[in-house]
Amino acid sequence: MDSPADMHSTADTSLSNKLLSWYDRHHRELPWRITPRESLAGKRADPYHIWLSEVMLQQTTVQAVKPYFLKFLAKWPTVGDLAAAPNEDVMAAWAGLGYYARARNLKKCAETVAKEHDGTFPDTEEGLRGLPGIGDYTSAAVAAIAFNRPAAVMDGNVERVISRLYAISDPLPGSKPLMKARVKELTPLGRPGDFAQAMMDLGATICTPKRPACALCPFNADCLALKAHDPEHFPVKAAKKEKPIRQGAAFVAVTSDGEILLRRRVESGLLGGMTEVPTTAWTARLDGGTTEEHAPFPGEWHQAGVVTHVFTHFELRLTVYRTKTQKQPDADGWWEKADNLEAQALPTVMKKVIATALPNAFKSI
Repeated sequence: MDSPADMHSTADTSLSNKLLSWYDRHHRELPWRITPRESLAGKRADPYHIWLSEVMLQQTTVQAVKPYFLKFLAKWPTVGDLAAAPNEDVMAAWAGLGYYARARNLKKCAETVAKEHDGTFPDTEEGLRGLPGIGDYTSAAVAAIAFNRPAAVMDGNVERVISRLYAISDPLPGSKPLMKARVKELTPLGRPGDFAQAMMDLGATICTPKRPACALCPFNADCLALKAHDPEHFPVKAAKKEKPIRQGAAFVAVTSDGEILLRRRVESGLLGGMTEVPTTAWTARLDGGTTEEHAPFPGEWHQAGVVTHVFTHFELRLTVYRTKTQKQPDADGWWEKADNLEAQALPTVMKKVIATALPNAFKSI
């Protein structure tokens, strides 16, 4: 029976070595990483840093994540610190990064690691998958990068590289198992974490979706898509379905003292636990409550505009209404000073709503 070392062909080893040589010279400097030199010297990345960055990077760009990552580390230097933080503080720190279920799972995972694993992350894919919010990709990434396990790590960048290298013509997502098998064949036993990060870097900087820099690619002599003169054709994707549209109304109530009525969404579901201004339900019906008649309390409500925001599975259109009012003691929620809005757990769609009613409410959104 072949040993694990024998399972990697000479061709696989050659490709892996080419990529690692390229990575040693051209790796990206990222705040959660250690350098290839440090890795070769036996140093390992902090599992907390890798886990935190990988959760943040899901469907989010590196440039967007960097300031959030640094902010989280400054507030909560260890996983135990994050576990002990109030939920509302974590949600407020996450606000603007999107996909808010990630923040809720982040907190649950930190609590589990702190309470059930003495503040130490499991060092295997199987152990990591047992934690809240950690699936196949994140468990593989943390196992490979933080613990040097030979795990096959595959994100969108890796899919693009591997589909072009082998000219995999079956459309996503059905082709993912084949792609992962190819990545597993290529992953070296010696430097699996560096290899995983090298594949990500190659896809992010060289093997880009449009106009890839093939002349600079370490795989250019081996890439079947390049030999066919059509790298941008890959990866092949199934036709996108048109997103349904939902509608609703949002109500921005402002006092003469500059306080705004806010409330907290229920913990479960879309934007769970985040802060919002009062809104109607979000419905596909044209008559589903998009007028001032559905305001949280009577008053002179004036239409301020319409906000459009695209979520993963639907497009939302909110008609925004504004009123100047005295504090309504029976209103659902609380009254917050406008100059303290930046500290609230407001998702981007709610920042858009408030900025439509109060154009100077935020420095940026």
